[in-house]
Amino acid sequence: MEQDRNPQTVWKALDEAAKETPDGRMYIFQNEVVSFKDVDDISDRIASGLLKMGFRKGDRIGIIAYNQPEWLYTYYAAAKIGAVLVALNVRYRDTELNYMLNQSETRAVVSLAASADFDYVSFFESFRPEIPTVNDFIFIGDNVPSDSIDFKSLMETPVDYEALDRAKRDVAPDDLLIIIYTSGTTGLPKGAAISHKSQLASAIAEAEHAKITSDDCMLIIVPLNHVGGITCAVLSSLIGRATGILIPQPDIAEIIQQAATYKPNIYGGVPTLYSILFMYDDFLSLDMSNVRIAISGGSNAEPSLLTQIKEVFPNAMIMNLYGLSETSGAVVLSPWESDFETTVRSIGKPIGNFEIKIVGTEGNEVPKEETGELCFRGDAVCRGYFQMPEETAETFDSEGWLHTGDMGYIDREGYVILRGRKKEMYVQGGYNVYPVEVENLLAKHPSVLMVAGIGIPDPILGEVGRYYIVPQPGTDPTEDELKDYCRKHLADYKIPKHIVFRESLPLTPVGKIMKLKLKEIYERIGE
Repeated sequence: MEQDRNPQTVWKALDEAAKETPDGRMYIFQNEVVSFKDVDDISDRIASGLLKMGFRKGDRIGIIAYNQPEWLYTYYAAAKIGAVLVALNVRYRDTELNYMLNQSETRAVVSLAASADFDYVSFFESFRPEIPTVNDFIFIGDNVPSDSIDFKSLMETPVDYEALDRAKRDVAPDDLLIIIYTSGTTGLPKGAAISHKSQLASAIAEAEHAKITSDDCMLIIVPLNHVGGITCAVLSSLIGRATGILIPQPDIAEIIQQAATYKPNIYGGVPTLYSILFMYDDFLSLDMSNVRIAISGGSNAEPSLLTQIKEVFPNAMIMNLYGLSETSGAVVLSPWESDFETTVRSIGKPIGNFEIKIVGTEGNEVPKEETGELCFRGDAVCRGYFQMPEETAETFDSEGWLHTGDMGYIDREGYVILRGRKKEMYVQGGYNVYPVEVENLLAKHPSVLMVAGIGIPDPILGEVGRYYIVPQPGTDPTEDELKDYCRKHLADYKIPKHIVFRESLPLTPVGKIMKLKLKEIYERIGE
C-alpha cells in the first residue's frame, strides 16, 4: 500500500479514495471504466433515493445481482446511510429466499429483472405473500413493472447533501453492514452479522499483507455475496486503490478475454477455478510474466494444483488464503518468506493482529504440533449470527474467540496446518454445502424414507455431494427425479452429484445414521 489507511467505516474508505484519486480506475465492467469518483457520486444518489423512500439505519436491503456495478453502488449506498445489505446468491431459489428474507426481516429487495434462465419479476410477483416484510422491489434491467422501482431511476435521484451527511455521521464502526448467509449444521442457514469494523479489519490486513497499490489490477470473479468477493477482492482493492475487473459470472471465455486485455497482476480464486482455467490453452498461452501474486482460497488446494499455479505464473508469489464468513474475510495468508514447500503443506500464518489458538475436545488450548479446533480472535471476527443468539453462543465464546469447526495444528515455525473439518460440511467448487440442508429437502419427497449425504473427492470441484436414499416402501424413485426435485428448490451447487439407492443405512443403537460408516465404506470400496 502507498500509505497507511485505516478508515473506520466503509463509506469513509470510499470517500477517502474518491478524494485521493478521483479519476483513478476503480472498476472495469464490460470494457467500461468506472472511476472512484463515479462510484462515490452514484452511490450518493442511490443513498439519497433510499433516504427519500424512508430507509433508515438498520433497515435490511436484500440484493440479487451478478458481479456488476449496481451491486456495488447498492453496497456503498447502504454503507452511507447505515442500512444493512443482505447478500443473496443469484442461484438461490424459493427455499433459500423464503428463509433468508424472512429471517433477516428484509425491507426491500434489489434484484435483477431477469437472468439467462430465470425471470425474477415473475418469481417475486407470485412470491410476495411469502415474504411479508419486503415492501419494496427494485429491479435492475428492462421491463420493470409499474408497482416496482426501476434501479435506473434510483441512480438519477438528486442528492440531498444535508440529509445524506446527517445519515453518514450516524454510522458507527460497530454498526452492522452486511449479512452473508452460511449453511448451518441444522439445515437452517446462519447470517454472519458483519460490521463496518470487522469487514475493514480483514480487508486492510489483506491489502497490507499483499502490498496492494494503485499499480495493481485484479479480476473479481468470486461472487460478491461471498466474503471472497466483497471483502478479499472488492474492499481490499479499494483500500489499496487497485483496479477491479468485474466478471459478472464465472464464464471462462470472458475471464480469458478480460485477462488478455487488461493483464491483471493479481489472481485470486478457489482451487476449482484454477483447475478449470488450466484446461484451456487460450488461458495458458497468455503472458503471465507480470503476475506478482496468485492466491488460492476457499478450500484446500492439492499440492499438484499449487505446483501448476506456480508453473503458470512463473514470477508470482503463490499464497494460500483462509477465511470464513464469520471472520468477514481473510485471516490467514501465506507469508512472503514462505518457501514453496511450506506453502504447499500449510495455509499460512495469521495476518494483521489476528490471534489464533488450537483447542482440544474439552475446550483447552493444546500445544504446538497437536491437532485441535482452529479458533480466531480479533477485529475481523463478526458480531455473531443475525438474530440467532443460541447459534451465536455455540460458535463465538465470551472471550471473543470464534470456534471455526475446522481442525488443524500450528507447527514449530507458527504455520497453520489444516487437517480437515469437524463439521459435515463439504466445499464444492468453493461453495460450502452442509448435507443436512439437502437432506431436509429430500426427506420431504414422498418417495424418500431415509437420506444421508456425505462429501466425496472430485478432481475438478474439490468435493461433491453423494446422497444415500432408502425409498419409501412401494415407491421406485429415480436419480433424475430426485435431482430435478432439488433443482427446483435449491441453489444449483447444492444439487447432489451422486444419488445412490440402498435398502438400508448403517444406524447407531439410538437410530442415528452413521455417516462416518458411509464415508469409510466409500473410501474403502467406492460404493
